[in-house]
Amino acid sequence: MIEHMSNFPDHVVAFVCKGHVTKADYDSVFVPAVLKALEKKRKIRLYYETAADFSGIDPAAMWEDFKVGMEHLTRWERVAVVTDVEWIKQTMRLFSFLMPGGMRSFSTSEAAQARAWIIAAS
Repeated sequence: MIEHMSNFPDHVVAFVCKGHVTKADYDSVFVPAVLKALEKKRKIRLYYETAADFSGIDPAAMWEDFKVGMEHLTRWERVAVVTDVEWIKQTMRLFSFLMPGGMRSFSTSEAAQARAWIIAAS
């Protein structure tokens, strides 16, 4: 399940992933929120957190994540990923060179720092 977090400024789209994440979660929560933010702002920031009960993500959901990221590549100002899931950190490192804006990973114990970084002035 993906939950849209609303306690962020309007130039930040924020999500927390809980349990098992599916393509339907991306189609119904993630993609609409990102597209709505992109309608309002030229550049946006993404805060993405995995909850303690995160158990995985479907391959179709990962593909959807990649597609959205690439389709709007020049519009990502910053991306903060908060996770203790090692394969997510490694995947982020692998693709970080594609991101024109800042991209950082944080452990779950650093969530407050990640939130401060994602909303901080450039």
